[in-house]
Amino acid sequence: MAEIFASVVESVRSVVLVDADTVRLAVGCVAAGGHLLVEDLPGLGKTTLAKALARSLGLTFRRVQFTADLLPADITGAMVLDLENHRPTFRPGPIFTNILMADELNRASPRTQSALLEAMEEQQVTVDGHTADLPRPFLVIATQNPYDAAGTSPLPHGQRDRFLLRLSLGYPQRGDEDRLLADAGHSLRVATLRPAVSSAELEALMEAAAGAHVVPAIRGYVLDLIEATRQHPSIRVGASPRAALALLRTSRAVAVGAGRDYVVPDDVQASAVPVLAHRLLVDPRSDATGAGPGAVVDEILRFVPVPGTAGSVTSPR
Repeated sequence: MAEIFASVVESVRSVVLVDADTVRLAVGCVAAGGHLLVEDLPGLGKTTLAKALARSLGLTFRRVQFTADLLPADITGAMVLDLENHRPTFRPGPIFTNILMADELNRASPRTQSALLEAMEEQQVTVDGHTADLPRPFLVIATQNPYDAAGTSPLPHGQRDRFLLRLSLGYPQRGDEDRLLADAGHSLRVATLRPAVSSAELEALMEAAAGAHVVPAIRGYVLDLIEATRQHPSIRVGASPRAALALLRTSRAVAVGAGRDYVVPDDVQASAVPVLAHRLLVDPRSDATGAGPGAVVDEILRFVPVPGTAGSVTSPR
């Protein structure tokens, strides 16, 4: 499973100029069957990452540009009149794909944003009483620019909570950016990517990620971290039970990517900030001083005791 995981990471990194840890978390998100939120500035490769993941995994991909005038039916589909049978027929929207890229999700109205909620939670779409299952696997990769709030509708807390991970790509290293400038055809390379794994291998990877063993001490560590977010003085709303499940799911996927069928504290620590930070509501006074959600989670990781488990590395982050 580690070889399958690594082959996908290598394929994605061949066209996306980001560090290996970020790509491993993105692949782990897919292996865990979760949705991914990518928040960063324009031009850093968010769309390329989504396309590279889809092509490397051999999955279908559709991209929807979210705008203020986008309607829910533009995403989910609608009931239309079949002129031959003179009966209403469901016309599927672009959401019927394996990977849906919701580009600049926060630029759509709250009504349109909410069209994704049922799909993200229940893997189905209901339109005018008609319910249709989505392809498996199904995941949403949503993007937004955290620094440009003009004309946007911030995602409600309930919707942010449905994203398994939140990642930021950041600026590439100078050497990587130099290779980008030297390679005139780099922007076209993602279109030539071949699947790095078969559908059977992807299914096996997802099953392995779901089945990685978790000892009671690791579960206790996850619960200690979750409880610490609820008691921290800088946090107004702590992590939910869904967040605890998400942290465990992601830790399992990270463990499989590292070549293990069991979770160690390092897996939990590597997953904590991407899983928890976007789910927390920080007191505005703390946020103004620079103690954002990510910094608070880092602080919690430093002070919550790390359990010792046989055969694991347990050094605190």
